[in-house]
Amino acid sequence: MPLMSGGDAVVRSLLGHGVKAIYCLPGVQSDHLFNAMFDVGDALAVIHTRHEQGAAYMALGAALATGRPAVYSVVPGPGFLNTTAALATAHSTGARVLALVGQIPSRAIGKGHGLLHEIPDQIGILRTLTKWADRVGKPADAPGLVGRAFYELQSGRPRPVGLELPPDVLAVRAEVELVPPLAPAPEPALDEDAIARAAALLAKAECPVIFVGGGAIEAAAEVRVLAERLTAPVVAYRRGKGVLDQRHPLSHVLPGGHALWAKADVVLAAGTRLQLPISAWGLDDKLKIIKLDVDPDEIERLRKPEIGLVGDCARVLRRLAEHFAHLPAMRPDRLAFSRAIKDKVAADLAVLAPQLGYLRAIRDVLPDHGVVIDELTQVGYSGRAAYEARAPRTYISSGYQGTLGWGVATALGAKHALGDVPVVAISGDGGFMFNVQELATAVRHRIPVVLIVFNDGAYGNVRNMQKNLHGNRLIGSDLANPDFVKLAESFGIAGQRLTAPEALRRALEKSLAANEPALIEVPCGDMPSPWQFIDMPRVRGV
Repeated sequence: MPLMSGGDAVVRSLLGHGVKAIYCLPGVQSDHLFNAMFDVGDALAVIHTRHEQGAAYMALGAALATGRPAVYSVVPGPGFLNTTAALATAHSTGARVLALVGQIPSRAIGKGHGLLHEIPDQIGILRTLTKWADRVGKPADAPGLVGRAFYELQSGRPRPVGLELPPDVLAVRAEVELVPPLAPAPEPALDEDAIARAAALLAKAECPVIFVGGGAIEAAAEVRVLAERLTAPVVAYRRGKGVLDQRHPLSHVLPGGHALWAKADVVLAAGTRLQLPISAWGLDDKLKIIKLDVDPDEIERLRKPEIGLVGDCARVLRRLAEHFAHLPAMRPDRLAFSRAIKDKVAADLAVLAPQLGYLRAIRDVLPDHGVVIDELTQVGYSGRAAYEARAPRTYISSGYQGTLGWGVATALGAKHALGDVPVVAISGDGGFMFNVQELATAVRHRIPVVLIVFNDGAYGNVRNMQKNLHGNRLIGSDLANPDFVKLAESFGIAGQRLTAPEALRRALEKSLAANEPALIEVPCGDMPSPWQFIDMPRVRGV
């Protein structure tokens, strides 16, 4: 067996699992890990950021944009804690992120000596935010634990994982046997009886509807086949946008889902918690729910379904669709019904004219596979319903975590991982400033992302709630902003300011053609509230 340091064992194991980049910030506890990165040269791209949260968000963006594992490395204590918002978002969005977290020396862990960056039970915090986490205790353990981390990333429900790396373990040299990657866990046998019962229920339905979430991202082809055989509308909110191309006559956004929920007699929920419809739109005995999820714990979490189907979405939907192979082409009556709802929703959304103009400009310029990263801003909220996603992983959202400020660094990670695919981030002036320092990372690593900042001089959503829901009690929501164009230029990034959708269209075309980092500021003031298309009333039950 070769003699190598613990740091070498970790890095070589990462390379053995196909890792080509690591998003990171160095520090004293990670010195020997970075020595190992240096020694492998161009085999591993080291993308260092200006803040630990930037490193973690970049890994998150890379994982969400590609579906593949992405890795970040930070020092312990405050360094690790700075990444926990990104780690929580990776957990909520099912992102395959591996966190490599430094530690204090092994002999002192848990003793409270007050060593540099020491915090109580760091691995306990790490385990709270991950699917699996462990500590490397000696160099010989590193290959097996890295292998276990990737096994967990690629088996069952995707969620982040973590490894703690004490500095003494990274430094010491020992005989280490590198091991090949583990095969993912075998998929459990399908419950053919449950699938047959689900097919029978869908076959009898007068108004079947399919809801899709992040768990269906890899099942786009299967969703389309089943939807067309049943002539069943497909509804997506944030994570499921683009699973069925929104130009398809059966593809619906959330307001369309709300209208369909009132009329549906059978709902197939594929890779989605179905949290919003179940908790806010109401239930009654006439509505039967079929729940499909790779995670058995999700089947009955909110409500026991009529039928539970456990397994990979693509695999189960493929088998389910076979029960309907005999059906003729799409039913004209159901197709007309679906189109009528789409037309009604499009007409209703017209009240968001300012946001729609900018979203259409972005959509018109980006190719079908171009990626938008949304933020918690009025244009971003509107985009959940009004932006036309045409393929999976092209509209990337923080999901239920609602992570303000994630957009800049997440977009950088997505763009770095995707290469030639255009990536645009939609931010407000408030969220943009959370990670503004990562403009330097875009320049240093030549990551040509386009950042659009809608500037209303406030935490606009908070201000609107204070104004409209709390008697105009405006407090803590106004902002003093820099000159965003000059700020971008100070980093060496091209900056523009504009105030109309057509100007955005031209600026975006120019920025993408230049293939350099770019910032576009859009002063916007108050915009019509998009919340009537998100927070919608009960339509069933009591």
